[in-house]
Amino acid sequence: MARRTGSPRRSTPPLSSTTKISREGQKMDRQSLLSALLVACATGGVMYAFVYPYLSGEIQAQKRTAALMSSSDRRRDARNGDPAKRRKLIQESLKDVETKKKAKVTLEQRIAQAGLTTTRPIFLAASAGFGLLIAFLVFVFNSDPLVALGAGVVAGVGAPHWLLGFLARRRIAKFIAEFPGAVDIIIRGVKAGLPVADCFRMIAGEAAEPVRSEFRQIVESQTIGLSIAEATERFADRVPVAEASFFSIVISLQQKAGGNLSEALTNLAAVLRERKKMKAKVKAMSAEAKASAGIIGSLPFLVGLVVWFTNPAYISVLFNTTVGNIIIGASLLWMAIGVFIMQKMIDFDI
Repeated sequence: MARRTGSPRRSTPPLSSTTKISREGQKMDRQSLLSALLVACATGGVMYAFVYPYLSGEIQAQKRTAALMSSSDRRRDARNGDPAKRRKLIQESLKDVETKKKAKVTLEQRIAQAGLTTTRPIFLAASAGFGLLIAFLVFVFNSDPLVALGAGVVAGVGAPHWLLGFLARRRIAKFIAEFPGAVDIIIRGVKAGLPVADCFRMIAGEAAEPVRSEFRQIVESQTIGLSIAEATERFADRVPVAEASFFSIVISLQQKAGGNLSEALTNLAAVLRERKKMKAKVKAMSAEAKASAGIIGSLPFLVGLVVWFTNPAYISVLFNTTVGNIIIGASLLWMAIGVFIMQKMIDFDI
């Protein structure tokens, strides 16, 4: 009889079945994670829609505006409809400013506010190209179409709009810092007997950016036939700050009702400097709160990095399991909500 040599073979499942089961498990994990992310996004959208108006002060501002308009109407009725022409023009100008603030800002206006010279089609094409490039790179390194699609959407939609907002805020901050000096130039020029248009040309040629470019556009608008009032109204649309709106109202009222322009601009310059001082004071007083918010916001990430370097097996459960991914997504969502609320608490609108 022949002997059997060697150890008996063990029956193992085929490799293809194991691979198929693991792929199905990964697919289910991705579906669960995607469902959790969609629920988190929906929750964040509901919170933004219902809570943001109260945090940003829009509801309170609407109530104050309605109360102010009703009180002004009562005062006007009490005086038997005999208000001065200047007061009527001021009220109409303020109403126009409020309606312009409520109007939706277009993409062309956002590009102009950021100081860019590109057009809408070029900006959209560049955003789409950047999103496709990021999606392709993520797919090459990760081989997951869902992750690549999400990265492409964020890079093509979120990043360009965030860049526009960042550039616009930086440009507006520079404008607010330089604008009172430009108003002083106009005051000295008017007192010396120069026309307002010549004062604008001086600012357009000698002032610092971005004030110089904005006044250059005012001068160019006058050369094509617009009046000074219309040019300054467009100037207030390009620079959506209260300082530009005040300046536009003063110039418009002087063109419609007359009066001492140098005195009105002197008062405006004093108001602008006081607003600048108040903003600096608020910034100094809220510096401690902003530092505390930054420390609190960065603390979870720093602790996670420390645990990752000291004991990777302990924290790897959050990245390797579906439940851990859901916990990470929920934590990031609530962290973002907390940071948003803290930002609104320490961000004061002057």
